[in-house]
Order: sequence, then structure tokens, then C-alpha cells
Amino acid sequence: MNILFIADIFGRPGREALIRMLPELREQTQADFVVANGENAASGAGITSNIATKLLAGGVDVITTGNHIWRQRDIAGFMTASDRIVRPANYLPENPGRGWTVAAGDAGSLAVVNLSGNLYIGAPRGMFQVIDSVLREIPGGVRHILVDIHAEATSEKVALGRYLDGRVTAVIGTHTHVQTADEQVLPGGTAYLTDAGMTGPHDSVIGVRKEIILKRFLTQMPVRFEVADEGVRIEGALIQANADGRATGIERIRIEA
Repeated sequence: MNILFIADIFGRPGREALIRMLPELREQTQADFVVANGENAASGAGITSNIATKLLAGGVDVITTGNHIWRQRDIAGFMTASDRIVRPANYLPENPGRGWTVAAGDAGSLAVVNLSGNLYIGAPRGMFQVIDSVLREIPGGVRHILVDIHAEATSEKVALGRYLDGRVTAVIGTHTHVQTADEQVLPGGTAYLTDAGMTGPHDSVIGVRKEIILKRFLTQMPVRFEVADEGVRIEGALIQANADGRATGIERIRIEA
């Protein structure tokens, strides 16, 4: 099984580039499943039902999210109705939507789990305290499991990768928008990457127009964020796995758009 993970989609530039290039990218990578983090797809903060629908229609199989998920009001109802978008599983059970889902395809089934870090972005429940029960809920016949850990702290991501090694196919980090160079298959057969990067405008400060962020740092005054539009590229990772769910390889994806 080949799993293509698309890093945080940032604003219109990121989502338009992905929709335009995904058919060719999927063919080139021979991806059986495409999982994309849509956390920042709507003007850099959250995702709308309209945007989610377009991404799913454009070839994304499952959308993961993160700490900005409730920024767009209409997404709650969409998450309740659709099993192709997930929010962090360590949010409250009373919250709309689900923390994991299973996608089915010609190559088999893929479970996708979303988690949020606790350090600095304050998920309401500890991810280490919920992940074991989440994994027990996934049907036993599903061998391939991908975990999107949306977290600020590198330590949390690294620790989660080690904790889940041998129990999931891949642990892929998101949120910081800067792609790391530590892709590896851990000893137990779990593919790991601390951060997959960002799908969006890289001539920016992690997606926002650089002059706006520089003004904020220089003056310490509040500013209104605006999505940049230059230097767009698609980032992410391609994971290869055997039929037993163990990863055999992982490579970073970085494509100028």
C-alpha cells in the first residue's frame, strides 16, 4: 500500500495548487490513499464545508485537522455528517465529528487517526491517555493505520512515534509548517516524520505575508493576518507499507507548484 500524506493546506494558494496537481501526483506516486491536513485551508484558519467538499472531490480520501478546526462555523455539521474528515481524537467526546475513520479502496482499508498535542496548543485531553483506547476501537481487520499528530512541541511528536512504533503504519507530524528531515522507519515498522511541512505559499512566514509578521514582531502591535501568494509548493510524505501494515519506506514530498 502507498499512502500519500499532504501537509497542512494553507489558504487558497495551497488548496488550488493541490486540486490542480493531485491527479498527476497521485499517478506518479501510485498512491492508494491520499490523506491531507486541511487545518488552515480557509484563509489560514480552519476549513469550511465548501472547501472540504472540493478537496474530497479533487482526490483527497480523508481530511485531518487540528487546533483551528472550530474557526469556521459551518464545519461542525459537515463533520457530523461526513466520515471523510476527522478532528483530534483527544478533543471532548461531546464535540462534533469523530477522531478517527476508516477509508476503503482497492488496496484494502486505511484507518486515519487525528491527535492534537497538549503542550502550547492545549488539547482538552492528553493524547497519550486516549490513543490506546482509540486503537482498540479500530476494527481488527484493518492493518494499516496512519496517525496525524498535530502538535507544536517536537518532543511530543517524537515520543508518540516511539510509543506507537510497531502498532501503527505511520506517525506523521503537522502544525509547524516547516518540513523536517528526520523521515525514518522505526525499528518496529512504523514510518515517522516530525513535520510534513506546508502546502501553500512559502515566500512568507509559515503562510502569512511576511511584511505583516515582521510588523508585528517589530512593533508588538496586533495585525490582521493575510495569506501570502508567492512560492507555492506542495509538501508531505509518501509512505510504503506491506500487507501486514508495517511500513517499508517513507520519503518526503516537496513539489514546486
